[in-house]
Amino acid sequence: MERYVKTVRQLTKSFKEFTIKKIPRSENRRAGALSKLVSTCFDHLSKKVLVEVLKERSIEERQVSTLTTTGSIWMTSLIDYLQQGVLPDSHDKARRVRIKAPSYALIEGELYRKGFTTPWLRCVDEIKGKEALWEAHVGQADAHERARALIGKVLRMGIYWPTVHQDAI
Repeated sequence: MERYVKTVRQLTKSFKEFTIKKIPRSENRRAGALSKLVSTCFDHLSKKVLVEVLKERSIEERQVSTLTTTGSIWMTSLIDYLQQGVLPDSHDKARRVRIKAPSYALIEGELYRKGFTTPWLRCVDEIKGKEALWEAHVGQADAHERARALIGKVLRMGIYWPTVHQDAI
């Protein structure tokens, strides 16, 4: 979205005057029909709505491939406990899961960590977490910050994994 905002700001400089006016949805039937495109197919649309399919992106964007992890990760026991009430076989591990569970929640299949003064943080595995650290440290932001500032930036991104502090150092 930031790239779109930059593009709009550059384009507005070429005009003498530029205003944005909010039109209520009740007065704009075309916008209402376009908003329903997500949940409906083209056969049910009225002939009054023109649909244009764009073949190319309007802004160049870097493609990022996602990594999938196999095997057990740190979130598995928490997810199993929150979904099905299943605890690990070991007494110590089961006790740790029961103590940690109230600080976590499952929302639409994703594990989130609750905080007292912070927004909910989406839990990720160590690989995705280290990628986020690397991107924040030397990626497009290119800030080269030290550990404390880097941890704050990653947590403000809404990402959490238990070894964030050790990985940042």
